[in-house]
Amino acid sequence: MQDNATEVTAAGIARLAGVGRAAVSNWRRRHPDFPKPVGGTETSPSFALAEVEAWLRKQGKLAEVPLRERVWQQLTGHPEGPAVALVQVGCVLLLVQERPTVWLDIDAGSDERLAAKLPGVLDGVIAARIGSEPVNASGAVYASGSVNTATRAHTPSGPQLLLSAPLLRGAVELAGELGARQTFEFLLGRYLDAHSRQYTPTPVELAGLMAELAGPALTVLDPACGTGALLRAVEARPDQALYAQDSAPDLVALTALRLALHTRAAVRGAVGDTLRGEAYPELRADAVLCHPPFNERNWGHDELGYDARWEYGFPARNESELAWVQHALARLADGGTAVLLMPPAAASRRSGRRIRADLLRRGALRAVLALPVGAAPPYNLPLHLWVLRRPDRTPVTPEVLLVDTGAFAREARGGPDWQAVRDAALDTWRAFARDGRLAERPGLARSVPVIELLDDDVDLAPARHLPPPAAADGVEQLAAVRDDLAATLRLTTGLTPPPAVPAPPARWPLTTIGELARGGALLLRTGAMPGTPGSTAGTTHARVPVLTDHDVLAGSPPSGTLPESDEEAVLTEPGDVVVPVLGGGSVARVVDAATAGAALGRNLVLLRPDATALDAWFLAGFLRGTANNRQASSYASTATRLDVRRLQLPRLPLDEQRRYGARFRALDEFEQALRQAGRLGEQLLRGMYDGLTDGTVEPH
Repeated sequence: MQDNATEVTAAGIARLAGVGRAAVSNWRRRHPDFPKPVGGTETSPSFALAEVEAWLRKQGKLAEVPLRERVWQQLTGHPEGPAVALVQVGCVLLLVQERPTVWLDIDAGSDERLAAKLPGVLDGVIAARIGSEPVNASGAVYASGSVNTATRAHTPSGPQLLLSAPLLRGAVELAGELGARQTFEFLLGRYLDAHSRQYTPTPVELAGLMAELAGPALTVLDPACGTGALLRAVEARPDQALYAQDSAPDLVALTALRLALHTRAAVRGAVGDTLRGEAYPELRADAVLCHPPFNERNWGHDELGYDARWEYGFPARNESELAWVQHALARLADGGTAVLLMPPAAASRRSGRRIRADLLRRGALRAVLALPVGAAPPYNLPLHLWVLRRPDRTPVTPEVLLVDTGAFAREARGGPDWQAVRDAALDTWRAFARDGRLAERPGLARSVPVIELLDDDVDLAPARHLPPPAAADGVEQLAAVRDDLAATLRLTTGLTPPPAVPAPPARWPLTTIGELARGGALLLRTGAMPGTPGSTAGTTHARVPVLTDHDVLAGSPPSGTLPESDEEAVLTEPGDVVVPVLGGGSVARVVDAATAGAALGRNLVLLRPDATALDAWFLAGFLRGTANNRQASSYASTATRLDVRRLQLPRLPLDEQRRYGARFRALDEFEQALRQAGRLGEQLLRGMYDGLTDGTVEPH
């Protein structure tokens, strides 16, 4: 069956051919035989994937579509939408993982036979893996109600499967290379990235921290599951059951399939508004993990005034987060732990002070941990984690743990120092949970007697209750920063370039990056298409850091992390040249030994020159020319995009390249010294202002 139903946009064609979108527009104008649009709009047309692939191959612009890209284009161009297609793929991948011989029998026939036999087989696999009723530690069985309706509703019918047959066969072929789980993670990661404005993600590092704070658990609930990041982070245990609920059917189906592929636990997924219609009213879980929607005024305030869950007080209309807190507590077994991501305002809004006070008095709220700015959306706020326990007894000497990890924020936009955040949070929480109190750690943590917090405000913001770092330590740190700044300024002076020597304009013969790549003088890889030939595998399990476009622009170390998709990553090597494609700046970075091994992030292009033909510093230096970048850039209404293949380079002998490369390298050292001096100067200024205003520094 021809895959004529799958459509692809101009951006998809550009990814298939490894060119910019401007090149696709040129092909449409210059080649009368270019495939005609079959859908989309006048400004954003779509084309039949099969026709595009045939045309590219005929023109010699495509030897073969990479399998990953073929499957992705089939999925994103599916007539019923990518979400429906992704659920269908997930169902088939679950079949391949659970009953591979059954798939082999079905796959051996025609598309029509596949479409006829698959629905019944898939329904059986889903019922066995996601549909049977779980049993908790005490032996109680919970009625499912609407549980799994999302997954079952998306179990594809025969006509749907006939339309999806090329996609499903391609996905299974890809699973033969990557594994069923990794294939689903790859496609889900691509889907979430392409629709990032529709979802509020929970970063994988934050999900892992929340799961570790909750501790080992047999039954775990996420009442606002999204795409399942929190439940996926839970440590696997025998006889485990994972419960998920969300108001979006597609998300519940994706979460259920994701968890079923990831773990052997019993998986339950329910569709519905959790606060208005909870799916598991009789559940008593060992742990609840939740990243609730923030600032939701239409959460059910008018309908739920007499709900039994409001054990600690009826939340105000603007306190939806406190409704989620009490829902989590209501679903916990005695002694169970809940961890919720909360906006900082929930710790201090006057409208919630009575509920906060009762949570403290009864020992339900055990800790508030302030995260650094940039830990999760919205990235401009220092969000909080609330750790709660269903009280099985009243604490004899009730105290609450307050922790502030804000000092572990990074200047770059790649997120905080997660290892430092994790170590500080878990170390303080485990010590507090063990002893019921924590020795004061200035600037980081203290356990506060509840009576101290029960004032008119009941303000739980950690920064307002923690002592500042020891004054002596602060002064010593300022002295060290000042010494480092002085040394850096001396280094900067020594690295200042010599006076410029005038010369007539050069008339070199030029080549382009595209021509050099086609001729084998360099390899070109992009962070938007991981796993291309020649890349090196790197997964989240290896904890590989990611070099982001912000790192390249700021000249900072790799600050990102690999996405949850478990994709293969393009890993950097010494001598690679990395170029950002967004933002309009003239930037190119040569990878050194300290950066080597990092994965290539999105919106970056990696150039790996053949050392016998191209000098890396020569390459990077000429790519930074302003005129060069201007002629290779295209402009949209809100952004500038660089077509790296159009960047130009003079054709010079290798010895002459190295002469230029040495000068470019010296300029890079000067630039790095200037940046370091700027960072140290800002640090010294902030420390002096803080020291003078809090009285730890004398104004002499």
